[in-house]
Amino acid sequence: NDQHFHEQPQFKRTILLCFKKSKYYNPITFLPLNLFEQFKRAANFYFLVLLILQAIPQISTLSWYTTLVPLLLVLGITAVKDLVDDIVSNMFKNTKWKDIKVGDIIRLKKNTFVPADILLLSSSEPNSLCYVETAELDGETNLKFKMALEVTDKYLQEESAMADFNGLIECEEPNNRLDKFTGTLFWRNMSYALDADKILLRGCKVRNTDFCHGVVIFAGADTKIMKNSGKTKFKRTKIDSLMNYMVYTIFLVLILLSAGLAIGHTYWEQQIGNSSWYLYDAEDYSPPYRGFLNFWGYIIVLNTMVPISLYVSVEVIRLGQSYFINWDLQMYYSEKDTAAKARTTTLNEQLGQIHYIFSDKTGTLTQNIMTFKKCCINGQRYGKSVPCCCTPQRQPALISIANAKFLFYDHYLIEQIKSRKDPEIQKFFLLLAICHTVMVDVSDGQINYQAASPDEGALVTAARNFGYVFLSRTQNTITISEMGIEKTYDVLAILDFNSDRKRMSVIVRESNGNIRLYCKGADTVIYERLHPRNVKREATEEALDVFANETLRTLCLCYRDISDDEFEAWNKKFMEASVATTNRDEALDKVYEEIEKNLILLGATAIEDKLQDGVPETISKLSKADIKIWVLTGDKKETAENIGFSCELLTDETTICYGEDIRQVKSTKNFCVGVKNVQFLKLSQTAEEKQKQTEKRRKAEAYKEQQQKNFVDLACECKAVICCRVTPKQKAMVVELVKKYKKAITLAIGDGANDVNMIKTAHIGVGISGQEGMQAVMSSDYSFGQFRYLQRLLLVHGRWSYIRMCKFLRYFFYKNFAFTLVHIWYSFFNGFSAQTAYEDWFITLYNVLYSSLPVLLVGLFDQDVSDKLSLRFPRLYVLGQKDLLFNYRKFFLSLLHGAITSLIIFFIPYGAYLQTMGQDGEAPSDYQSFAVTAASSLVFVVNLQIGLDTSYWTFVNAFSVFGSIAIYFGITFDFHSAGIHVLFPSAFQFTGTAPNALRQPYLWLTMVLTIAVCLLPVVAQRFLSMTIWPSESDRVSKGLCYFRSQARECGYFLNQIFMLYHRTSWFWTTESTEEPRVLCRTIYPCATDFCLM
Repeated sequence: NDQHFHEQPQFKRTILLCFKKSKYYNPITFLPLNLFEQFKRAANFYFLVLLILQAIPQISTLSWYTTLVPLLLVLGITAVKDLVDDIVSNMFKNTKWKDIKVGDIIRLKKNTFVPADILLLSSSEPNSLCYVETAELDGETNLKFKMALEVTDKYLQEESAMADFNGLIECEEPNNRLDKFTGTLFWRNMSYALDADKILLRGCKVRNTDFCHGVVIFAGADTKIMKNSGKTKFKRTKIDSLMNYMVYTIFLVLILLSAGLAIGHTYWEQQIGNSSWYLYDAEDYSPPYRGFLNFWGYIIVLNTMVPISLYVSVEVIRLGQSYFINWDLQMYYSEKDTAAKARTTTLNEQLGQIHYIFSDKTGTLTQNIMTFKKCCINGQRYGKSVPCCCTPQRQPALISIANAKFLFYDHYLIEQIKSRKDPEIQKFFLLLAICHTVMVDVSDGQINYQAASPDEGALVTAARNFGYVFLSRTQNTITISEMGIEKTYDVLAILDFNSDRKRMSVIVRESNGNIRLYCKGADTVIYERLHPRNVKREATEEALDVFANETLRTLCLCYRDISDDEFEAWNKKFMEASVATTNRDEALDKVYEEIEKNLILLGATAIEDKLQDGVPETISKLSKADIKIWVLTGDKKETAENIGFSCELLTDETTICYGEDIRQVKSTKNFCVGVKNVQFLKLSQTAEEKQKQTEKRRKAEAYKEQQQKNFVDLACECKAVICCRVTPKQKAMVVELVKKYKKAITLAIGDGANDVNMIKTAHIGVGISGQEGMQAVMSSDYSFGQFRYLQRLLLVHGRWSYIRMCKFLRYFFYKNFAFTLVHIWYSFFNGFSAQTAYEDWFITLYNVLYSSLPVLLVGLFDQDVSDKLSLRFPRLYVLGQKDLLFNYRKFFLSLLHGAITSLIIFFIPYGAYLQTMGQDGEAPSDYQSFAVTAASSLVFVVNLQIGLDTSYWTFVNAFSVFGSIAIYFGITFDFHSAGIHVLFPSAFQFTGTAPNALRQPYLWLTMVLTIAVCLLPVVAQRFLSMTIWPSESDRVSKGLCYFRSQARECGYFLNQIFMLYHRTSWFWTTESTEEPRVLCRTIYPCATDFCLM
């Protein structure tokens, strides 16, 4: 709180410029970084080199604008798209608070954003609570609370006191951990531990708090939100990588062709060019040098083999597919007003190639809405299972402020609580009311609980309904109503829960002065810390197994009494560890272990978390699509196994292999088994010992890698895998192992912060907007509200995107080869002189206007079967997993098809032009007329070819095909007019060519013949393929046509049956309408699904 002190030179950093920064770029770096990213693509860099070569007149036969115009168009569109993506994906506010400095004490009012990372000192709320909304940080809209230290709440309420505040804060260096903070406040000759619960982070919004005060710890670029706005790793699809390799292949083919044609020109110069006086160009170059110049000339002429607009077209298609996902109403979750969201535009087609799905359980497969169903207290189980078909009577409430929605069916437990004869039952529910981090929000006289997790909320609500009501808390006290009697306990220490500890404890001092530790946690960690003489241990363990078999989530509850001397000694260590500036978490864990021992077991709770709607059906369909599903959960084995049966991941016919049986399975499959090496630490080592130790480490690493591979090989042989008791880090490791050893496309889906690592590790991450906030969604590539929407995302959108992209790429390569290779055939008739076969403007606009729109629309809208059939026949998905539609074989087939088309387009017009005479006695067999004829034939062929490739015709598709042909002729006649030649004589030299050539009937006949020879074999091949070797989608389409014909007959027959039924109802055995349907099914079994549903 001393600006003059902080303005000393040693505390300042030199900053040259400061701009608003987004996720990847800022205003200065956008252009260079974006161009750098774009020129990392082989095709773009190639065209940049090509543009430089075209500026050299000795080697270029093409105008520079033929490359510059398309290149600028591609770079510009991609740059705009990247900028929009960057702005949309930037989740942080770019507001600046430039006058705030470290050490300042600031006041924040309700509904204002926090401008820096500040330590909360006091607020207008009791006990200096402050409610904040963290949507700008993690996407969560539910309110969270922060609480100031008791000492600052007590002494820093007045402005004068805050002006005199002279505390010293030691804390961690700036980092990007939003959920962690380690620091210590030194003030008034005392030290106080600081953690994340006392810090307001920049980007939060103050809610339900009139005002609060805090001291700035980090400002500007040092704040955690700014540290999170660093570089983000881009995910690329498998098709992206394949496309790059294919572009490299085209480069190689281009170089080989150019070299061969250059050699041909060298030979031609030696044999013909040197002896032909009329070809002398006043340059005395040798034939090899002319061949060298022509090599670069052909690199320029054949540059269209490398499709410059390929990447930008791919990005446009992906963007369109992303919008289709966002607009899909069948993936809209109305209960939470949550629509599906494609948070990236680069991975859509990879959704159609998934091999493995890694799913969290809680909140992903289940609803994550926790309900207290059963419990075990002192070895006695309470709670009855009620069939879904029954409507049981509600248990009478023990207190007036009970939650009306709470349901628990066991009269005996209610009577036990009322009688107060069993002290263990009282301790059980008192523990539930005390051992938690829940906050109370009282509005309109109603008590509402703000819980960090649904589990805690369910347990505290259960305690409330059994008479133990949590009322309020301060920094050091907690107030409980025990069967109507209000009591306040001094909270001496809270031992926090984390994923490694898997437990939480609280130490309280009771009104009689006794000190007691209450603890709740997973059975595995609790049982390790129990007192040896727990008589109810076995009975509780049996109850845990019963609860787990019913797919209930379990926690063990225990306690221990602590003497004053023991607590005083332990508390000194606790205070030292809590203010440690380095390795605080490790120090605290060590101290926690010293007090959490010799625990007395009270019992266990059982919470129900129901499956989401449609989970079994979704898993069944995905399994039929040959997608393997792995469930990764932190639950115990029995719970995980029963959830597997509930969601039909496991069936009665499934042979289950447990982890403890792996060693035996390994031996039966001849897996290698290594020997564990034991290493000893020595003070000094010789070179030989160092070498031996290095060799041992190498062998240990090789053994570890072999064991990992064995695990993956064994697991991948299974139909389904359930990994239980896994930590968030282990979830990511499992995904990484499958990626590493199986080279398969993976998808991870989860709903909570513990799934973020797994989501980021997988090729595709999917987040579910659930009860645990938005961390998973903010880290994901795709998000929606329910697990069941995953089948539509993959089987419909993913499959369509893959098919469309593959069809687009095959056709794109084909049309470019058909266009470019004509130059090669023309070279055999022009002395290999790198002369182009087309007009320059045709070359410039071919990929931009004349052939781009139809294939773009196919990439956006085409579908082989409808979405309903895609879901009904999951096996259609397999072709994407096997890369059947786009691979090197398909690429070379497209190259061959394009080469044959180019041969036809060149040689049929060439033959037609030999020794011909027009109707007016003029010979149109000049170069320009030939170029127009070949170009016109090409435009007709490639546009009609995409018509043959289109499976789903709409008006837009038809308009694009015939519109592209019309645009070509319109522009050609305009560019060949005399008026434009007068304005730009050097740029437009085909004056009058098109009107003169295209008025000759036999040239139209030539084009018709060319089109027929190109397309009729394709039509024949498609017919034979669909008839003799039909694909899966062909069979489905053919079956649909047959079913529709049967449905029409069935519909007519069913109407007649119903008319007869109503006239002769006495004939039927029941009054329902099912018997006519049964009769119809008997006669028309194949039409049932289409007309009887």
